[in-house]
Amino acid sequence: MAGLEPLYAWARAAVGRAQDALLCALHWELVRHGYRCAGAGEQPGPDERASELLPRGWQANPELYTLRYVSADGRRELLLKAIVVEDSMIVNVMDRGSQKVADVTLTVADYINPEHLDDFHKVYKNMEELRTRIASGIITPLAPPAEKEPRAEKEPALPREHDPLRVPPRRPAGAREPPWPSPTDPFAVGGQDLDPFGARGGGMIADPLRSGFPRPGLDPSSGLPSRLPPGAVPPGARFDPFGPLGANTAGPNPDHLPPPGYEDMFM
Repeated sequence: MAGLEPLYAWARAAVGRAQDALLCALHWELVRHGYRCAGAGEQPGPDERASELLPRGWQANPELYTLRYVSADGRRELLLKAIVVEDSMIVNVMDRGSQKVADVTLTVADYINPEHLDDFHKVYKNMEELRTRIASGIITPLAPPAEKEPRAEKEPALPREHDPLRVPPRRPAGAREPPWPSPTDPFAVGGQDLDPFGARGGGMIADPLRSGFPRPGLDPSSGLPSRLPPGAVPPGARFDPFGPLGANTAGPNPDHLPPPGYEDMFM
């Protein structure tokens, strides 16, 4: 109620009915929310100034109150029209800039004691309810949109070329990838087997000489009636003997592990 009492005392000479007292309360709620009354009527008149007081002639029309309000910063202008219909007051407010419209209907007898117009402390009742209805019906709908704080741009958690459908590689931390041949070379498959010196390592041929265990050298002349000439087999080359290995040879004996069912004629 702070501020409304001196306003009502100033306007008391012009208050002749309950609707006038209700308009004073409505006017003061707009003032409390940062608006100032610029004048009566739809169009501005000469020498008008925004004020917390009601303008001259505000109650001249007993059926319709028309007042103009401006925000404290002067950026927004409201046009208020309060129509008296029997025991109710229909309040319509338009923001002239955005063309937004808000309205609320108030029953005069719910907030004004008409028999106590001379006593400010008795003329108003249910003021908290009246303030709530004015705020929810007029102030809030016409309030300017709150400015959003600019968000700081965050660095993307994943690189832009990241494919969310791609299965990530599963390898333990610190593990090194094997030296696979370049996938761009279609002739790289089995290339290790073409290197007679085995410099590349690996390959698709099971080479017992390169299994990691020390073994005596193989005799390349095994299975031949005579020995091969010197230099026929380069040192370290992969070599398949011509015949079965001797009994004293340290390499594997192919007869030790015959294939399963090798005696079956139908296999």
